[in-house]
Amino acid sequence: MSSNETPRGPVDSSRVPRYAGPATFARLPRLDEVGRADVAVVGVPFDSGVSYRPGARFGGNAIREASRLLRPYNPAQDASPFALAQVADGGDIAVNPFNINEAVETVEAAADDLLGTGARLMTLGGDHTIALPLLRSVAKKHGPVALLHFDAHLDTWDTYFGAEYTHGTPFRRAVEEGILDTSALSHVGTRGPLYGKQDLTDDEKMGFGIVTSADVMRRGVDEIADQLRQRIGDRPLYISIDIDCLDPAHAPGTGTPEAGGMTSRELLEILRGLASCHLVSADVVEVAPAYDHAEITSVAASHTAYELTTIMSRQIAEARAK
Repeated sequence: MSSNETPRGPVDSSRVPRYAGPATFARLPRLDEVGRADVAVVGVPFDSGVSYRPGARFGGNAIREASRLLRPYNPAQDASPFALAQVADGGDIAVNPFNINEAVETVEAAADDLLGTGARLMTLGGDHTIALPLLRSVAKKHGPVALLHFDAHLDTWDTYFGAEYTHGTPFRRAVEEGILDTSALSHVGTRGPLYGKQDLTDDEKMGFGIVTSADVMRRGVDEIADQLRQRIGDRPLYISIDIDCLDPAHAPGTGTPEAGGMTSRELLEILRGLASCHLVSADVVEVAPAYDHAEITSVAASHTAYELTTIMSRQIAEARAK
């Protein structure tokens, strides 16, 4: 597909029932069916970096199944994302589940290939370990990027059992490697016990600001979104969303749940408030369907990915119109 062709959208649900046919994200075409994509939705079925409950390797396909109900017009953003840009499902990046270092290298190489085509990435995890190679790849293209990290946890710890690459360490590694713009880093939705106060001290030294889930509750989504927009400015932005930023009532299907989290409504509204930011790629990770109930978690994750995809599609269309 050339950049001036009409994007190919989802399967028509008035002709084919939503529950029929392949479960690509939002029932969109596969990448090999359209040749190229402006936004490539890719899965990374990997959870060898988890420190508690496993199962996020099945998260990508659970999100795809839940996304069958997504529709082509997004009223919250007044946009039809799949008509504005070619969004396609790029399938899964097959990684070695027995070797974390090799898996990290595989994800980075695959992301390099996809970004090299001009696509932006909407990645479905998988555990949060995968954020590091994705950020490495994005930084090769854009330089150090701003980061919004939605999570119950900081994920800036040094090591677990001596391992540098885990789902609790990606953003410390990213700061150490110089691939993040340390003037524009924020955690959103953090809460719960820590190993010690030093965790917060170390995190602050790396440049992170913190918006806790209690801050969101007390100050409201509009004020939080405005604060984040000001911190990000016009920098290239990567958004990484651990679904456990949501309360277990809204996302029980995850590996390390913490009480007192955001609602799915709060998360979606904050993301909509970031629509003017220069979003270059994003991920949604840590969906573990074995602990889910009635697809609560995967439905929340699919809508989260939909909002992120909409933001990217709108920006791509706006850039082409200039």
